Amino acid sequence: MAVLPTFTTLGSGPTVLLLHDADGDHLTFAPQVETLATAGYRAVAWNMPGYGRSAPVEPYTFKALAQSCLALIDALQGGPVTLVGHGMGAMVALEAAVRSPSQVRRLLLCAGGPALDAQAMDDWVAPRLGALKALDAGGSMEQLAQTLVPQFIGTGALPEGVRLASHALGQVYPGAYRRALEALSTFDRGASALAQLAIPALLVGGELDRCTPPAALEALAQVMPDAQTVLLPHIGHWPQLEDPEGFDAALLDFLAQRRVLH
Repeated sequence: MAVLPTFTTLGSGPTVLLLHDADGDHLTFAPQVETLATAGYRAVAWNMPGYGRSAPVEPYTFKALAQSCLALIDALQGGPVTLVGHGMGAMVALEAAVRSPSQVRRLLLCAGGPALDAQAMDDWVAPRLGALKALDAGGSMEQLAQTLVPQFIGTGALPEGVRLASHALGQVYPGAYRRALEALSTFDRGASALAQLAIPALLVGGELDRCTPPAALEALAQVMPDAQTVLLPHIGHWPQLEDPEGFDAALLDFLAQRRVLH
């Protein structure tokens, strides 16, 4: 049996499983864990394999990451869950939902999903891989985070949220970060597979996100059969940290629309 990923949890009620981006760990959903628990949900924020104290998977693929996510859902014994994925975590959420739709009640995809084209994906990944090369000259992940995060936030970002995003990225293991970035471009779930996902979905993005721009979210919403889109003004790639009030309001409204009590 595979080793389950580590996670933090708070609250009780319907389970909401939070899947972070390559750029951080469970801390990037810290505000939402508190909000969800207060609102009557069980919030679970995982550390993706290779992150925190979660063992890596071999090979490091979306299939393996999704299988780890689905194994965690089974272990949580919370019935079908709401998956909230940020960035790469949104892709993991989509892969898990395609593989086992019966385990996923709803999807919230935050600043992530299929790229519009190969150039768009390269625009996302290349600056991060380039920043990693600086570590070979004696830099640290903390320094990488201080350089990288400001490049991808919006003009309206909450300073405390930016600091938390930088702190979380600074904790990531360089080797795990490289493998995650290399895996990003291999996400291959196209329109034919995603059009079969008859799961309520909310797509939340920042209007100034250069990694997953509004056009990418709108294209995904056109493909998925039951999708809504919310764009937060003046916000970049970390909507849940740059504008936690706006993000949480959208999340709780979505959950209330579709809530099923256990």
